[in-house]
Amino acid sequence: MLPTVADVLSLDTVRRGDPTVVAGADRLSGRVRWVHVGEITDIAPLLRGGELVLTTGVALPPEPDKLADYVADLAQVGASGLVVELGRRFVSELPAAVVASAEDHGLPLITLARETPFVQITESVHNMIIDSQLQELRASEQLHEIFTELSVEGASPAEVLAQVARLSGRPVMLENLAHQVLACDSAGQDVGALLASWETRSRAVSPEGRTAYDEAAGWLVTVVGARGQDWGRLILLADRPPGPRDIVLAERAATTLALGRLLERHQLSLERQAHGTILTGILSHAYADPDEAAARARAVGVPLTGRKLVSVVIRPTTPGEGTFDEQARLADLADLTAAACRDARLPALVGALDQAHVGVLLPLPPRVGAESALTTLAERLRAAGAVLAAGSTVDSLRDVRRSFLEAEQVADVAVRQHDGRPYYRLPDLRLRGLLHLLRDDARLQTFAERELGPLLAHDAQRGSDLTRILRIYLEAGRNKAVAAQRAHLSRPAFYDRLRRLERVLSTDLDDVDSCLSLHVALLALESFRETR
Repeated sequence: MLPTVADVLSLDTVRRGDPTVVAGADRLSGRVRWVHVGEITDIAPLLRGGELVLTTGVALPPEPDKLADYVADLAQVGASGLVVELGRRFVSELPAAVVASAEDHGLPLITLARETPFVQITESVHNMIIDSQLQELRASEQLHEIFTELSVEGASPAEVLAQVARLSGRPVMLENLAHQVLACDSAGQDVGALLASWETRSRAVSPEGRTAYDEAAGWLVTVVGARGQDWGRLILLADRPPGPRDIVLAERAATTLALGRLLERHQLSLERQAHGTILTGILSHAYADPDEAAARARAVGVPLTGRKLVSVVIRPTTPGEGTFDEQARLADLADLTAAACRDARLPALVGALDQAHVGVLLPLPPRVGAESALTTLAERLRAAGAVLAAGSTVDSLRDVRRSFLEAEQVADVAVRQHDGRPYYRLPDLRLRGLLHLLRDDARLQTFAERELGPLLAHDAQRGSDLTRILRIYLEAGRNKAVAAQRAHLSRPAFYDRLRRLERVLSTDLDDVDSCLSLHVALLALESFRETR
């Protein structure tokens, strides 16, 4: 941390000059980046800001207006202060024009009543600056070591935030793009108070840049993401502007969180790992030629060529206790599924797709229909405590990715709305269910923010209820009379709200496509806010 003007005044080399602050006493907390000795009038263009200027004033002009301009120029370029040694040009005090200009422009102005070697002051201050830079370097190195170790160990978000809170002594939050808190460390403060009305407060804070401080909220905010895909924000609650170390701390933590999300992996048996590698390659288009994927599958005993393909996703109905338990149970479920396929004489690629889903690519044997194969597989897994979801039947490996996406969507909804069916397919879903299962997808969150962000920010900042009015209007099928009645407002008052909505959203609420997008965004917002 760079020294302040007050820190400089406390140095013995300065105190021996009997310093007196004659203007800008309320600005002594300004940081001193460097000390510059100058006796010329037009020194301001040579400065970059943050310099403490030392002068005897021997070359300053005699005219009061030019003296005032000299001080104003220093303030304009961001000088941290002006120190004038009395005795050579100004015998006992500075001209009133100098003092008045310094007060007007908020520039700390200090006089030295005794002759003081300026070289001693510059050496002392520069030593302070170099020491502070060394401290920052050591602190940065320490943070690098701490967060590198966390990355290597695969630390959870809670563990990363705990380190941030310990090192900063401040509360820290990790939120997603829907402004929901994913992890929190209160640093000993009341969690309820910290999280009260969080979404509303968070929406009101939108500083520019990837890392920035919002003075009104007292939040240091840094974006979390990697490979061009941002998925959250790390927020450090600060009661004063953060220093360089706080900024480095927040950014290192954000990098660790982003890296951890990229490196999440789980261990599988060798067979499941081989199957999982092939499935992943197919889903990620890693194979330039579908024939290569077919050849790899054939090598592990699963013929894909010339057969109809059904993608199946299996998900446990209850969560495990901890990451290790989740991984172990998913590996067991994958092995159990592979055994069920073998018993039913259904060759298939079976592997874990991630930490929540087991994937099955089922090539249908001749004269075996998809419904029959799925029923057989479901019966053999009845006691597994999992739901089965199937995608559309496809004829080519090129379409398998789409089929798997369907199956995963169905599985994520079915696990919350399990009604005892042997398996589920996409026609069983409705729009709300689809949005519910996609609520953690950054793309959906980005869409909702793009559609509703200005409106939600408007309501948060002004305490209005325009979001509720929009929801009522759309749920009433854009029937203004019915919507006004449901909102308990007169028609003129309701119509006025609609006009305000159009101004805030910059859209036409009579346009069907615009209203459809807004309605989907509102449904998505509801899914974000649902209790998990």
